[in-house]
Amino acid sequence: MAHRYLADPFAPHRRSTREVRVGDVGIGGSNPIRIQSMTTTDTRDTQGTADQTELLASVGCEIVRITAPSLTDAENLAAIRKELDRRKVRVPLVADIHFTPNAAMVAAQYVEKIRINPGNFADKKKFAVLEYTDAAYAEEIERVAEKFRPLVQRCKKLGRAIRIGTNHGSLSDRIMNRFGDTPAGMVESALEFVDVCEDEGFYDIVFSMKSSNTQVAIQAYRLLATRLAERSPGEPSYPFHVGVTEAGDGEDGRIKSAIGIGALLVDGIGDTIRVSLTEPPEEEVPVASAIASIGFESGDVAVEVGDPGAPFTADPYAHNRRVTRSVGPTDTDIGSNHPVRVEVDLGAVPSDPKQTAETLVRNLKTYPDLACEGIVVDVSDPNSVRSLQTFSDAIGDAGMSIPIAVCVAPDLVAQWPACVARVVIRTATARDDALLDAAAMRCAESRTPLEWNICGDIEEISDRLDRALEASARAELDEILVSVESSLPVHAARLVAARLEARGASDVPIVLRHRRLADDSDETAVLRAAHVLGASLCDGIGDAIALEGFGEPARAVDLSYRILQGARLRTSRTEFISCPSCGRTLFDLVETTERIKARTGHLVGVKIAIMGCIVNGPGEMADADFGYVGSGPGRVNLYVSKDLVVRNIPDDTADDRLVELIRERGRWVDPA
Repeated sequence: MAHRYLADPFAPHRRSTREVRVGDVGIGGSNPIRIQSMTTTDTRDTQGTADQTELLASVGCEIVRITAPSLTDAENLAAIRKELDRRKVRVPLVADIHFTPNAAMVAAQYVEKIRINPGNFADKKKFAVLEYTDAAYAEEIERVAEKFRPLVQRCKKLGRAIRIGTNHGSLSDRIMNRFGDTPAGMVESALEFVDVCEDEGFYDIVFSMKSSNTQVAIQAYRLLATRLAERSPGEPSYPFHVGVTEAGDGEDGRIKSAIGIGALLVDGIGDTIRVSLTEPPEEEVPVASAIASIGFESGDVAVEVGDPGAPFTADPYAHNRRVTRSVGPTDTDIGSNHPVRVEVDLGAVPSDPKQTAETLVRNLKTYPDLACEGIVVDVSDPNSVRSLQTFSDAIGDAGMSIPIAVCVAPDLVAQWPACVARVVIRTATARDDALLDAAAMRCAESRTPLEWNICGDIEEISDRLDRALEASARAELDEILVSVESSLPVHAARLVAARLEARGASDVPIVLRHRRLADDSDETAVLRAAHVLGASLCDGIGDAIALEGFGEPARAVDLSYRILQGARLRTSRTEFISCPSCGRTLFDLVETTERIKARTGHLVGVKIAIMGCIVNGPGEMADADFGYVGSGPGRVNLYVSKDLVVRNIPDDTADDRLVELIRERGRWVDPA
C-alpha cells in the first residue's frame, strides 16, 4: 500500500481536509489546530460543569467535551448551555456518548457536536469468541447502521457535527473477531459508520483513532488517512482529532502525548488535539498548545528534496525497527538486535577532567538502574585531545566504565588516545572530499568506529551522505554509523534511512541526536525532545539516542529512557495507563493514581491500568498486566490482563488487594 497518508515523507505538508464547523469554531481546512479538553464533573452538576467549562475556555480551550452517560445527563446539557450563555461563555460543547444512542439523540439538541464510539454505540463488549459468515457479518453491520442512522439524520437537520471516535480499548467483539485488536480493526470500525453518514449526505464528520499505545495510534491514523484518500482520490478529506488516550500523568504522560501526537503532526495529520492527562483538565490545555506549536513550527516548507531512491520504511502501518549491523565495543555496541542505546552529549571536553569525571559518576549513580551507555564530547584542538585520556581514566577510577565518543571537524589532525570508542565527524565544516577521505582513513587505520554526522539543510543531506559513504568505501571502513542535524530533524532522519537503503547501506546504524533549544522552557524542551526522538523511533529509525543541554547528565539519561518507554522500545520503570477522568469516573482518579504509583512505582516492566469506568477499561486491560477499574461509587474491579478476577470490592481495600494480585502472579519485588 502506497504512503497515501501524506504528501511527502521528507518535507512537511499539512494533510488536505475540508472544514467542519463546530459552532463558531472551524476544524480542518485552513484553520489552525484546535485545542480541546473534557470536563471531569458530574454532568448533572450544572454549576460545577459550567465553572469548569468557563475555566477551560479562559486558558485557551477552544472546544469542551462533556460526558452524557444517561438520558438525565443528556437532558441537563440544556441547563449547562443556558448557564454558559448567561455567563457569555460561547465555547462549543461536545457530548461524549458511550452505550446510549438515545442520550445522543437528546444531546444533539443542545450541543454543537456529538462524539460516538463505534465500538459501543450499538454493541456491548463481552470478549466473546464468535465466528461470522459473510452474510451474518453483513447483517450485523446493517443492524448497527440502522441504530446510528437516526442520529445522523438529526445532526444533519440541526447542523451538528459528529466525531466518529474509535478507541483501541473498546473495539466491538464483532470487529475483534474478524480483524483482531489491530489498527486495521480500528479503521474498519470507523468506516462502517462513515458509510451511513455519506449515505445520508452528511459530511460534517471528524475522526479519531485513539490508543494508549503510541505505535498503535500512529499506525491507525495513518491507515485511516490512506483508506479515506482511496475513497475520494484528490479530494480534501475529513479532519482528524488526534491524541494518545490514557497517557497518564506528569512527565511520562506528557512524553507519551508528545510522541504520539507529534509523530502525526510531522505527517501533517491532525486538525484538533486533546492531551489526555490524569490531572485537572485545565492542565491539559497548555501542553496541547505547546505540542501543536512544536509540531507545525515549520508549516508547509517549500523545499525540493528530490527522490532519495527508496522509501524510508517498507511498511508505515506497522512498527518495524531497521535491521542494522552491530558497531562498536562489546557490551555497548550499537545496532543489530541490541536495545536502542542511551548516550549523553557533554559538549566540550572538561577543563578540569578529574573533578568533572568524579561529579559525572556521582550524578549518574543517582539512577543506578539506568545505564549511561556512552558519552560524547566535542574536541576542538589538540589540547582537548590530550585531556581525553585523563578524563577517561578518572571515570574508571570513580567506578564506571563508559565508552567515549569524540565529535570533531574532519580537518582536525590528532592521534586519538586509546580511550576513544568512536569518532563523530561533522560534515558541515568539510569543503574538500580529501578531508573526508583522511578522516575515514585514520579511523580505518586505528580500527575506531566512525559516525558521520551529516549536517545541513534538508536539500543538502543526500549529497553529503553520499560523499561520506564514498569516503568510507575508499578507506575500506565498515565500522560506520550515521547521524543527522537539520532544521527538519524527523524528515532528515527519514531521508538518511531512505538514502542508505538506496545506496545499499541499509544496515548502517543511525544515531538520533537532539540538542535543547536555548529559548525553550523546561516543559517545552521535554515535549520537543519527545516529539523529535519519539517520531523517528516510532518510524523504526534509531539505534542510539543522545541528548545535549538538559542539565545534569543523569537528567538526560532519565529523560532518554522515558522517551524510549513512551515509544514502546525499552522498558525501564513501571508503566501506568491511566485515563484523564470525566463525569463517568467513579473515584478521585488523580488521588488514586498517585496512591497506586507510590505503592507500585518500583516494579520495573509491570504495566498497571487505572481506569475510572468501564468504557475503555477492559479493552485497555488487554495491553496492561493489571487493571484497577471503577465499578460503582466507592467500588472497584481488579483485572489481570483483560480478565476480571476481583469484582466490586470497596475502594479502601482495593490497593492492598491489587498488591496481593501482583504477588500471586509472581511480579512483585520489595522496594529497595
